[in-house]
Amino acid sequence: MGMLDGQVIIVTGGAGGIGSAYCRGLAAEGASLVVADLADGSEMVAEAEEMGARAISVEVDVSDVASTEAMAAATVDAFGRIDALVNNAAFYLTITQGPMEEISPEEWDRCFDVNVKGSWLCARAVAPTMRAQKRGKIVNIASMTVNDGTPGFLHYVASKAAIWGLTRSLARELGDDGISVNTLTPDYIPHDADYAAKQPHIDGLIIGRRAFKRSQVPDDMVGTLLYLVSPWSDFVTGQNIWVNGGSGFH
Repeated sequence: MGMLDGQVIIVTGGAGGIGSAYCRGLAAEGASLVVADLADGSEMVAEAEEMGARAISVEVDVSDVASTEAMAAATVDAFGRIDALVNNAAFYLTITQGPMEEISPEEWDRCFDVNVKGSWLCARAVAPTMRAQKRGKIVNIASMTVNDGTPGFLHYVASKAAIWGLTRSLARELGDDGISVNTLTPDYIPHDADYAAKQPHIDGLIIGRRAFKRSQVPDDMVGTLLYLVSPWSDFVTGQNIWVNGGSGFH
């Protein structure tokens, strides 16, 4: 038996990248999955089903109210409940890199619409079901760039800093209904080959400051995510958990 048998978990941005690693880890522990993404999640669903998990794919634009509410409704229709939400969808891989003067207002808005508003809207959409259950887990994803103040990504860094505040306020607001809200913060994970090729020196620089001198991979995030969505973390809320190989201590 898996540690998440019977649990229904939504993963936004679950069709690929780090989201697919989350989905595999959750499926391996028996969770029923909702692969929520703008991209087609059918391949991830098939993979989860091969592992013995139940899974559905839902197309969602996390920045749109109706789309997030439809995501929550589809989850309840398919599985009857919502036990956890992993707010993984993010605007990152196609982001403009450069000084603040080169960031367009339109891209700034897009970054906040997906990364911040999207996390809020998805939490807003699942909250009524979780409140009725008197139980639920929400995991928001931040970034080590916030602690570092990484230059060249002002809109992204600012959006991920907002996630810390969002988590803390949601934890206070939802705590009386037994819903925990936490942040999971990774370091740089070169999971996309095209993106990593644009700045091949970055991974080496970051590895050099870690206690564990290697690249971080998506699977490094899975164990901590499993903890945050499982009963083992039932008295943990409003926290930010770093998974960074010791690149910084907090």
